[in-house]
Amino acid sequence: MIVVTGAAGFIGSCLVGKLNDEGFNHIIVVDKFDNDEKNKNLEGKQILESVDRGDFFDWLDTVGDKVEFIFHLGARTDTAEFDYELLSDLNTEYSKKVWQKCIDYQIPLVYASSAATYGLGESGYVDDHDIIPGLKPLNPYGESKNEFDKWVLTQTQTPFFWAGLKFFNVYGPNEYHKDRMASVIMHAFNQISSTSAMKLFRSHNPDFKDGEQQRDFVYVKDVVDVCYFLMHHRKDSAIYNLGSGKARTFLDLVKATFAAMGRKEDISFIDTPLDIRDKYQYYTQASMDKLKKIGYDLPFHELEEGVKDYVSEYLLKKAYY
Repeated sequence: MIVVTGAAGFIGSCLVGKLNDEGFNHIIVVDKFDNDEKNKNLEGKQILESVDRGDFFDWLDTVGDKVEFIFHLGARTDTAEFDYELLSDLNTEYSKKVWQKCIDYQIPLVYASSAATYGLGESGYVDDHDIIPGLKPLNPYGESKNEFDKWVLTQTQTPFFWAGLKFFNVYGPNEYHKDRMASVIMHAFNQISSTSAMKLFRSHNPDFKDGEQQRDFVYVKDVVDVCYFLMHHRKDSAIYNLGSGKARTFLDLVKATFAAMGRKEDISFIDTPLDIRDKYQYYTQASMDKLKKIGYDLPFHELEEGVKDYVSEYLLKKAYY
């Protein structure tokens, strides 16, 4: 049995689909299952059992010796959430319990960290364990993720294999339920569909022109490929970046979306809201050398290629992965 927590969510449900595609059907999906729109992500997938996240640890105590692998992707992912206690409970403390159960039952573990831990990137975007204690995330979500990363690195008892993945700007199918937390591609698709135009945030940094703020956008199909690789690799335990390794501009992204939709470009700019302006990242780019050094050699989608696949095969068809 393979466990996926956060399985009804964006990345979790795509991972379940990837595992099904590779012939794995004895999958335990763990989530809250209280969002009908989100639950559509799992329709048609081969699943052995669904377990509420509140019941997960009791369930695991009954069948722990039968679990082959745990992908812990469940988390509160809202970067605008300011309930520190809630984020600590769901993202930090819950993850510590998963970690301990993986030790108790000798289960290898891959868990979701986040590029939000890097903050403004004062220390760069290299997945070096030495810089993690000094990182300064910009919001409580990033702090909750970094707190768990820091805790992991202090542990003398560990699962026999573990990996933390710092997801950068992931986009792709199965994010219909994410509303304002959905990727810029989905927001662009919706805005272009309804207005035939797209508004981007104006730059308030003299080093960047309007629309030339840069992010490391990574297609979710590449993300689940890395997860699948680690499930079989099971060595070189560490925290790894997971991005495309290439920073691209928001203009690049929106132009690719117009092209994939077969629409004429119409792009304008609006001021970045004051409440997020001082915490706005103008540049992120994952250093991917560490993952490549342990043998991961599959190419990542170029932005235009990923956007075209996402728009044409999923958004235009209202399809799921």
